[in-house]
Amino acid sequence: MKTGDFDYALPPDRIAQEPLPERAAARMLVLRCAAGRIEHRCVGELPEYLRAGDLLLVNDTRVIPARVFGRRTDTGGRVELLFVEQTAPAEWECLCRASGRPAPGTVFELAEGRWRVEVLERLAGGRLRVRCPAERPLLDLLAEDGATPLPPYIRRTPGDAARADLDRARYQTVYAARPGAVAAPTAGLHFSPALLERLERAGVERAAVTLHVGPGTFRPVQTERVADHRLEAERYEIPAATAAAFRAARARGSRWLSVGTTTVRALETAAARQGDLTAGGGRSDLFIYPPYDFRATDMLLTNFHLPRSTLLMLVCALAGWRRRRAGAARPDEEGRDLVLQAYAEAVRERYRFYSYGDCMLLLD
Repeated sequence: MKTGDFDYALPPDRIAQEPLPERAAARMLVLRCAAGRIEHRCVGELPEYLRAGDLLLVNDTRVIPARVFGRRTDTGGRVELLFVEQTAPAEWECLCRASGRPAPGTVFELAEGRWRVEVLERLAGGRLRVRCPAERPLLDLLAEDGATPLPPYIRRTPGDAARADLDRARYQTVYAARPGAVAAPTAGLHFSPALLERLERAGVERAAVTLHVGPGTFRPVQTERVADHRLEAERYEIPAATAAAFRAARARGSRWLSVGTTTVRALETAAARQGDLTAGGGRSDLFIYPPYDFRATDMLLTNFHLPRSTLLMLVCALAGWRRRRAGAARPDEEGRDLVLQAYAEAVRERYRFYSYGDCMLLLD
């Protein structure tokens, strides 16, 4: 398949710039994959599609305020760092925007001089390995001085404190528990405590996986052939309780709903490595695109994704797999065509796209 096969046109005004006042008020396009039928609902109606015994699988990663601004001490030039991952005590890997090419030994003064980091090594892809202050954990410093790492298509005015506070609260799921992501698992942004309580009262169980979403989630596929693209690895973990809940749901014939493509990638990575879903973790660079035979995915709730993105390719792969499983599809491209038709209808119906936007539910 070619990367261009996953392109579509989106008017810029369809890219959501703000979250809705109520999380569960987002619209939800329901795609019946086997029948190729579309329904227009809202997230608050999700309990109507689930039943007692079904399992809700979520990604409990927590977005860290990983973006920090400062200056080089040698030239005075401006610096922007995005702290991605801790690699050793007091050492982090980060993305850097700076004047010139900072060499090892360069010192950055961050957060108006409140703390400093030193460049230890230049890495591929514009990354640096830096030494952080040893006297305080970096996560504590970021909590005080860092900014929410919003995706590039959400526009913000520097110095807008009210919006910064809103983003820190709303670019985070209500069940976020484990710090480590630099991008939100956006399908989870639609769940409010009230909606989760309604699902629990209806007998829907909930379990969590962790996949720390990295900056690669926004990296476009630049190869002509889809198969030539390489996905950036991200840390994931499947707790023993989640693996047990999954196997129990499958054994009793219940269904499971994965909330977001990151949840799917964690589940599918574990299932591919172990042959079944078992507890464990590591790093996942699993790139799912059509055709793909899913081992640990049933239903999916997901936001609308960028053209030519790996996330859109995963959704198309799932739609095609569900159609093949139902005997409704022959060529692998059918899933892609069905999803792109749904996207075209979402554009016509003025759905809101991307991280703060609406979502779609994929079923049989």
